[in-house]
Amino acid sequence: MISGFDIETQELNEYESQVLMPIIIKGLITKVGKDKAVTSGYICSKITEAGLKINPARLRKIIHEIRITGAVANLIATNKGYYISKDKEELEKYIESLHQRESSIAAQSGF
Repeated sequence: MISGFDIETQELNEYESQVLMPIIIKGLITKVGKDKAVTSGYICSKITEAGLKINPARLRKIIHEIRITGAVANLIATNKGYYISKDKEELEKYIESLHQRESSIAAQSGF
């Protein structure tokens, strides 16, 4: 968990890991390329339309779990949404941008 965000970052419960995560994985694996990107709002609305419950914070936690478990490789998040990249250079740039964000946050914090 992340301090100050205990509810949002708590471990996935059984419903999230056994029901929602497989649905999200199934959807994400079809999103190869920028032109197939889907936003978190779109994902949440589709899940809600299916009669299931999710909120944006918990979707982010599920996406985090998908990434750290390797369930969907090469998953990128941009302002266009989530998608899978098969382009090595694009993946390297994405990783570099994450490092830059981390460094920026650390610098602002005085670390």
